[in-house]
Amino acid sequence: MTEREPVRLDGKVAIVTGSGRGLGRAYVQALAAAGAAVVVNDIDADVAEKTAEEIRGAGGRAVAEVCAVGSAESADALVGRAVSEFGRLDVMCTNAGALRDRTLVKVTDEEFDLVVDSHVRGTFTCGRAAVRRFREQGGGGRLILVGSPAGQYGGFGQTAYAASKAAIIAMVRVWSVETAKLGVTVNAIVPTALTRMAATIPALTEAVAAVEAGGPVPADLRRRGIGTVEDVAPLVVYLSSDEAAGVTGQYLGFGGDKFAIWAHPKEAFVTHRDGGWSADQLAEDFAGFAEHLQSHTPPGR
Repeated sequence: MTEREPVRLDGKVAIVTGSGRGLGRAYVQALAAAGAAVVVNDIDADVAEKTAEEIRGAGGRAVAEVCAVGSAESADALVGRAVSEFGRLDVMCTNAGALRDRTLVKVTDEEFDLVVDSHVRGTFTCGRAAVRRFREQGGGGRLILVGSPAGQYGGFGQTAYAASKAAIIAMVRVWSVETAKLGVTVNAIVPTALTRMAATIPALTEAVAAVEAGGPVPADLRRRGIGTVEDVAPLVVYLSSDEAAGVTGQYLGFGGDKFAIWAHPKEAFVTHRDGGWSADQLAEDFAGFAEHLQSHTPPGR
């Protein structure tokens, strides 16, 4: 059996938003290790530059671009930096975003706007700027959007975050169709890892602390798809590669020892009535519909 060549990204240029820490940092480090030149983005100049320095110190190519995602100006600056430093853009990974855990009656307008602006508008503006550049270059390119289990299942106290992540999945559905003629692939990763964000979940607080102290991730968590940030990075490398040219319009769960392909939405039950329904007729017929209603309990609840 012929040994398979390793997945390489030599000659490619990638931007990862929110990549000074956590999952984003793992993504840029893995992309650079595979040969890509990377733009490290964060709102914290110190962590962005430190991550870029670490990559350069390991023999990679990296620059830091400090800005908050959301505005068109920030997106254009990120793409412009990639082009001015490395001559082109091949991959845009929209990882950045804020989290404010609040139940519906407690979330403020300002908190809601912050989360939605960073995730939804940040993904939109960065995706748009990247595709414009891909088109200028003659086509081809990768959009890797970042979803969350919260956007698939919902989550207690995550009105703004879950809504934002669900919107990002909707963007995958639209953009993968719109950009197909350009040879651009659009996918979402749905990562799970023991990050600072995960530490806010009571059931994972101790595990995050243990891993930060240098301990292993418990085997049961890994089986459930929860591991380190480094566990998720290979999926970003693969989706950025030529090997993944035929993969688009997908939402891929990844973490720990688990890989998952999420299903597209579909109707769970359909029936018809000539002339339609009145409210009274619905009240009569709903007893027969009830067995098809979908239960909803997010994992861990």
